[in-house]
Amino acid sequence: MAHTEPLQRSLPASPPAPSIIVPRVNLLPRAESQRRERDVLVRRWAVGLLAVIAVVAIASAGAFWLKWSAEQRLAADQLRSSELLTELASLSDVSRALSLRTDLEGFRADAMVSDVSWTTLFSDLSAALPAGVAVTGFDLTAGAAPTADDPEAELALGGTLELRSSTPIDIAPTVRSLRELPGVALMDPLEVTSELIGGGDQRIYIYRLRAAFDQTLYTGAFAEEALG
Repeated sequence: MAHTEPLQRSLPASPPAPSIIVPRVNLLPRAESQRRERDVLVRRWAVGLLAVIAVVAIASAGAFWLKWSAEQRLAADQLRSSELLTELASLSDVSRALSLRTDLEGFRADAMVSDVSWTTLFSDLSAALPAGVAVTGFDLTAGAAPTADDPEAELALGGTLELRSSTPIDIAPTVRSLRELPGVALMDPLEVTSELIGGGDQRIYIYRLRAAFDQTLYTGAFAEEALG
């Protein structure tokens, strides 16, 4: 007996169901939409305004800090200046003392380098005068410190001498004798006067001479100490 299989027939596949797009409908009223848009805009403006305020606040704080720092530095500098002025004022006495010391050292150096052998000078003058005549006064000004190689070219002393005698003398040969002394650069008569002694009849005769002496009279004994 023959086996029979049922006859099967393939059916065509059904096409896919078309997709259905549901349209979106804005059901909000127009006034509500506008209100929401305004709220968003307001929030944005508020955020921007807050940001600007924050930037201004930070900038103001920075400017205030810089100003405060500058004021503090200025106050510190002014305080330091006041302290320095006070210290300088306290040192003014020291400065004057140092200046006086410098001047005195200069005078000391000039006096030491221009030391004159007075004993030798007046001994020579007395020896050259006639008998009965004596040097009774002088007004001599010291010269500058020795600078030239030739001591005879510079003056050591200059001024006047006063001679006294109980009898009149011939002044011309006396002056010539004085001019020949070592160190004499100038010797000229100025005036001759006389005066009574004790209200009696006895007179004394006074001779004033213009005199100058060169630097050969300097001893040089303190020159090294003065320069050192």
